[in-house]
Amino acid sequence: MHYYQHHIGDFIKATARLTDTQSMGYLRLLWMYYDSEKPLKPDAKVLAFQIGASVEETELLLESFFWLAENGWHHTRCDKEIEDYRQFLNKKSNAGKASAERRRNNSSADVQQAFNDSSTTVQLTTNHKPLTIKPIKEKTQRGSRLAQDWFLPKPWGEWAQTERPDLNTRQTAEQFKDYWIAQAGQKGVKLDWAATWRNWVRNSKAAKPNPYDIVRLSTPPSNEPDPALEKIKADEKITRPPTEAERQMLASLKRKS
Repeated sequence: MHYYQHHIGDFIKATARLTDTQSMGYLRLLWMYYDSEKPLKPDAKVLAFQIGASVEETELLLESFFWLAENGWHHTRCDKEIEDYRQFLNKKSNAGKASAERRRNNSSADVQQAFNDSSTTVQLTTNHKPLTIKPIKEKTQRGSRLAQDWFLPKPWGEWAQTERPDLNTRQTAEQFKDYWIAQAGQKGVKLDWAATWRNWVRNSKAAKPNPYDIVRLSTPPSNEPDPALEKIKADEKITRPPTEAERQMLASLKRKS
């Protein structure tokens, strides 16, 4: 037993004349009794060592509160508590077995009833055709979220390049992944991700052209000089007379010097 009812009043009355050491020794003897659920060993020397008391005090406690039998030292109240505890466990075990038996019987009855119903619902006629056929319920499909390590399958990418050649397929796939992984709740759950990808590609806007790409494309592919650049260089080399403002500024500097 890992639990027993300790009647404080009865214990105080029984140990009123004992010293603290003797009361503790008696309490430890009770603990040993309940823990093992059997009488204490008849060897007072071993019991004295186990409870940390002298042999003389242990023998005094045994003779005062216990009675000796062939199988050891008995305690009347401990024997009764242990017997009640065992009866409680037996009742609990029997109740559990009975409950399990009822559940098995009910389950068997349900199976038999279902068999009877199925065997009588569909009956053959003279032309050997059933009168009724129970419809088979289709399993409800469940959606899924886009995997964290999702990558664009090759067939999906080839379809996107054919359907929308104006799109950057790689960038479109990255936007698709980031968007749907970030969606919380039911909104991020889809039954058919392939169809979701196709709709995403159809509804995507083409990226704006990069101005640097335009400059690169406008550059002549050959090594010939660009006429526009050559004209700018030529204009820079042409000398011109100073303007009136420039002449006045030069004259002012000469006077100051």
